[in-house]
Amino acid sequence: MEPKNKAVVLFSGGVDSTTCLALAIERFGKDNVVPLSIAYGQKHKKELEAAQNILDFYGLEGKSLDVTKLFAFSNSSLLTQSTEAVPEGSYAEQQAGHGEGPVSTYVPFRNGLFLSAAASLALSLDCGYLYYGAHADDAAGNAYPDCTDAFYNAMGTALYEGSGYELKLEAPFIHSNKSDVVREGLRLQVPYELTWSCYEGGERPCGHCGTCIDRIEAFRANGMEDPAL
Repeated sequence: MEPKNKAVVLFSGGVDSTTCLALAIERFGKDNVVPLSIAYGQKHKKELEAAQNILDFYGLEGKSLDVTKLFAFSNSSLLTQSTEAVPEGSYAEQQAGHGEGPVSTYVPFRNGLFLSAAASLALSLDCGYLYYGAHADDAAGNAYPDCTDAFYNAMGTALYEGSGYELKLEAPFIHSNKSDVVREGLRLQVPYELTWSCYEGGERPCGHCGTCIDRIEAFRANGMEDPAL
């Protein structure tokens, strides 16, 4: 069965999900794209504010969901109730201290939950595709195990089977690094100056957390400075 040409995009307002959104718009047309932003108890709302600014840029009306209560028992350093500070340094530097495996900003099975919720929305809205922005840098060393190729394939199979073969999961950057994502976004003229990736909620990105470092290096690999700095 061929999936219907309409897509839900998991959309946080960061580099990866905004590039996914632009790809989906290019493929299906913006009238056939439904961005979904999810509040999950994160320490700040900057990414959700960025998401709205990007929706305004594209002239899109998104959907929103709040699953904060489902993560109330997690001590991930990304969450409001955490006793841990967001660590500085790249993901590789963070793992050097404790070996491979999830970093402290990993929210337990977040993408699994998000994709399941988004799948229900996609089917309710007669969408045949579901996009999310996992990429190889986040999967490296199993820092974020719900961004790995194995996870993507398993979830893709589950969603396809569980939807009665009506929904296909797409992770267009699953084998790409963040510099590849940015390169594709520059081709698509993504408004990266509106995006927010930093794990801190200051007026400007901190430049020192894992996602800031990854992002800065990705833009420099494409011969430019991060336009959000």
